[in-house]
Amino acid sequence: MKACLTASGLSLETTNLNLPRRMNAIEIRLARKEDARFIALLGRTTFTETFGHFFRNQQDLIDYYNSTFSVQKIEAGIEKPNNLFWIDFANRLPVGYEKRKLHSNSGFVDSKEVCQLQKIYVLKDFLSMKIGLGLQDALLEKAKELNFTQIWLSVLNSNERAIRFYEKSGFEQVGNHDFQIEKENFEFISMNKEL
Repeated sequence: MKACLTASGLSLETTNLNLPRRMNAIEIRLARKEDARFIALLGRTTFTETFGHFFRNQQDLIDYYNSTFSVQKIEAGIEKPNNLFWIDFANRLPVGYEKRKLHSNSGFVDSKEVCQLQKIYVLKDFLSMKIGLGLQDALLEKAKELNFTQIWLSVLNSNERAIRFYEKSGFEQVGNHDFQIEKENFEFISMNKEL
């Protein structure tokens, strides 16, 4: 992935990753406002795949979707200068998205030059293609180029697959915190990586 910082912001050239799996036409690019509808749908779907079974009340899940994954909210998020959204395509189908928040401090990280990997979700059927790994590597490299010294994230403490994924990438556990979604309480692990 080729990236450069310009006067108007971050510019990423689209790159096709050569992945040795079923599909090799993988495109990862910076999301545009018109991608918000894809990201909203991906957000709802991937959130359900990951967290849906934890909700005892379906209405709580629907309310969360409406407040977090509306097209309007995603559009507004894309336009914020401290947010960077990427969208992933496999054979031109949207299959994942990522959100990084620049200059996002954490109570567990003592640095001013820190960013947050806020969301990285890939549809379950595409996880074996390693789309998330290729994207994460490019994002970490870009964070270094932008002079960030650390990146942090939160991961559900029972999501062992994600925890292993981040640990293999050099993230270390630095703390725990709770997060309330409607009536459900989730316990998260905060992880940090020196860049």
